[in-house]
Amino acid sequence: MGFKCGIVGLPNVGKSTLFNALTQTAAAQAANYPFCTIEPNVGEVAVPDVRLDRLAAIAKSAEIIPTRITFVDIAGLVRGASKGEGLGNQFLANIREVDAIVHVLRCFQDDDVVHVEGRIDPVGDADTVETELMLSDLESLERRATPIEKKAKSGEKEAKEQFALMSKALALLREGKPARQADLTPEEREPFRQLGLLTQKPVLYVCNVEEAAAAEGNAYSAAVQAKAKAEGAGCVVISARIEEEVAQLVAAERDEFLRSMHLDEPGLDRLIRAGYALLGLITFFTVGPKETRAWTITKGERAPQAAGVIHTDFEKGFIRAETIAYPDYIAFNGEAGARDNGKLRLEGKEYVVADGDVLHFRFNA
Repeated sequence: MGFKCGIVGLPNVGKSTLFNALTQTAAAQAANYPFCTIEPNVGEVAVPDVRLDRLAAIAKSAEIIPTRITFVDIAGLVRGASKGEGLGNQFLANIREVDAIVHVLRCFQDDDVVHVEGRIDPVGDADTVETELMLSDLESLERRATPIEKKAKSGEKEAKEQFALMSKALALLREGKPARQADLTPEEREPFRQLGLLTQKPVLYVCNVEEAAAAEGNAYSAAVQAKAKAEGAGCVVISARIEEEVAQLVAAERDEFLRSMHLDEPGLDRLIRAGYALLGLITFFTVGPKETRAWTITKGERAPQAAGVIHTDFEKGFIRAETIAYPDYIAFNGEAGARDNGKLRLEGKEYVVADGDVLHFRFNA
């Protein structure tokens, strides 16, 4: 099960520096000129979760396996991308393939790093990129809507439903609003997602600040945070330069360095968790002496679907799930203690898995 967050933004905002830190590689070029990243770089990172270590310590697990999330470093967008400027068509196609957008914004002054539009205005940069995505969606939808409308008028039920969804998106886009603001019923969400709109994807704003502002942010990041709050979007303040340096340090040196910068944890940990939450994902665990492992599912999925993430046979032959809530597993020092205190439950096919559940599946082979 793969989940991809696309790192986007204007050139020279710190996307590739951030990606390098995320993947602890130098695969992405971080040069001071536009379009230094031509092909999207892809990296998988572990999702930080302190619960894994605590579970593994109780179970005396030989191995700890975290769940993972994929980040894609996409070359910088520029004004006019929707019309093909700056290799725009290729970039937009790369964005179309990801599940969520991590929008990196330049919130720092540095005369040695040029800004493609000659000014520092992160909110304006966000609007520039969003506009290009909306224009691309508008052009795509208007082209596709005409034949669907003809079919709808002829009485085709499926075409009527699809055209109604297209019309919702078109109305928003023509008002200069992203498609993710559409008011949808639960039944409409999946077919709406299948329209493949760039502005339907959830957005996380990442404020890339100078080193001195990593802990508290600055006036630029405050403006972005206000924008994010108004939109109901996520926002993380981070210094890509600090994170790149932290990524090269061993654990002991890293902790000392973070303390010197008045930081409790790497900003990347917050970014990864925010990206995970942005996709509507939760974690369940399997725990034993061999390994403690984290697994990813979408919030709201039921026990058989969770079993299927481990192996398709588990879902096909699902009988029930032995379930212990994470706090109970910790409080009663493992499975035996939880069972003795009545905290191990047997859940059936309709059980909606909760974040942190420790699960053991029973199934027919």
